Amino acid sequence: MENNVVLTMRDISKTFPGVKALQHVDFTLRKGEIHALMGENGAGKSTLIKVLTGVYELEGGEIRLDGKSDPVVNKSPQDAQNNGISTVYQEVNLCPNLTVAENLFIGREPRKAGFIDWKTMNRKSTELLKSLGIDAYATDKLEECSIAKQQMIAIARAVDMQCKVLILDEPTSSLDDDEVAKLFKLMNRLKEEGVGIIFVTHFLEQVYEVCDRITVLRNGELVGEYEVKDLPRVMLVAKMMGKDFDDLADIKSSHDPLKEYIPIVEAEGIGHKGTIRPFNIVINKGEVIGLTGLLGSGRSELVRAIYGADKADSGTLKVNGKEVKIHAPIDAMKLGMAYLPEDRKKDGIIADLSVKENIIIALQAKRGMFHPLGRKEMDEMADKYIEMLQIKTASRETPIKSLSGGNQQKVIIGRWLLTDPEYLILDEPTRGIDIGTKTEIQKLVLDLADKGMAVTFISSEVEEMVRTCSRMAVLRDGKKVGELYGEEISQEGIMKAIAGGGESEQ
Repeated sequence: MENNVVLTMRDISKTFPGVKALQHVDFTLRKGEIHALMGENGAGKSTLIKVLTGVYELEGGEIRLDGKSDPVVNKSPQDAQNNGISTVYQEVNLCPNLTVAENLFIGREPRKAGFIDWKTMNRKSTELLKSLGIDAYATDKLEECSIAKQQMIAIARAVDMQCKVLILDEPTSSLDDDEVAKLFKLMNRLKEEGVGIIFVTHFLEQVYEVCDRITVLRNGELVGEYEVKDLPRVMLVAKMMGKDFDDLADIKSSHDPLKEYIPIVEAEGIGHKGTIRPFNIVINKGEVIGLTGLLGSGRSELVRAIYGADKADSGTLKVNGKEVKIHAPIDAMKLGMAYLPEDRKKDGIIADLSVKENIIIALQAKRGMFHPLGRKEMDEMADKYIEMLQIKTASRETPIKSLSGGNQQKVIIGRWLLTDPEYLILDEPTRGIDIGTKTEIQKLVLDLADKGMAVTFISSEVEEMVRTCSRMAVLRDGKKVGELYGEEISQEGIMKAIAGGGESEQ
């Protein structure tokens, strides 16, 4: 073992019923390095971390720490912590109702004459926060701190417990740019002090900004370990996906522009007080129309007003040329609309139900309780979409909560496709999923449009909109302020329109 190696995992294997989650994976972490663990959803990243930290039992292979000749087996996260391995998750697992100091020293409070020594605890906390450049007070309630600060406090706790290996699992997904910069500063400081950091993330730019090495997993197997400087982004993506990835730039070129415009949905003066000002929009058959604008500009609110998720209080709506009234989403479903909401955990998946049940639930609701689907019919429908969307699941009966985020998203898309909609609304369909699944979903959207479906596509990623949409409506402060077509759909064109550079107000 090299002198500077802090952790080696060799020949690690893990199976779940019907799924080989890890197959003979190796991983090496050195002191004072930031090492990215990359792979698509379902590649095995989380499983590897959970085996290392004792959440899952080690089935095969061995783990060695700090150059010791005897392998370690962590039977629980507490074991891992005692061995110098700490994990900070995306959802910080501290106690919001306690102070910062109490969270830093929970379970190891300094004591005097059998009682907690608050003065010493607060003093030590202040010194620790100061030494790591964390802008928080020992006596602050944790719930009053931002998510970014809570993560840094969780890191500070790990550092104070002499962690040698720090695992950061998707720590930046709910942080803004300034908070990410502060987190990176702290990570670099710990790196200088010799801590080995495992950084699990979906963000390619961040890997190239802060990491020294990358280990790539695919389908539970090791693809390889690389130094960041030797691995261009396109190569990284190709390794994650397992194929040469030359279609990143343009997936629209093989799709024909519309020959004729046949309106499916025509909204005139539709609005909802307090969320979206009255707007006009036409949605055509076989077209992908994007909604763009900054967060809070009214993108989701516009489609929610059309779909009846927020009941419109002004204007008229026509579907296939006939004026209709939509009082609730079930009315929209019966008119051939389908809506994949932004928050899949809150509004999308039903965690305790199986993949099959999650797929068929919207069709059953559309048909009504007096027309139940037969078991054979349900099985066939579920299998069709599992195969069509390449959903990675042990079986159709697997609880959806045990699938990766990207596969959960595919299940929800399958649910709505099964209702055979004329008009499909996708609100942030690729958020939080890996680049390979993103591209699959973008291609699927264009294929559906080719078959005549009308699609509205909302994404915070401008590049994704440019690649997928044939027309774009621009929103600002709850108002539709313009539309872009053809050549106007570029990063620059969209930015100008959002900023208000010479748009046609309407």
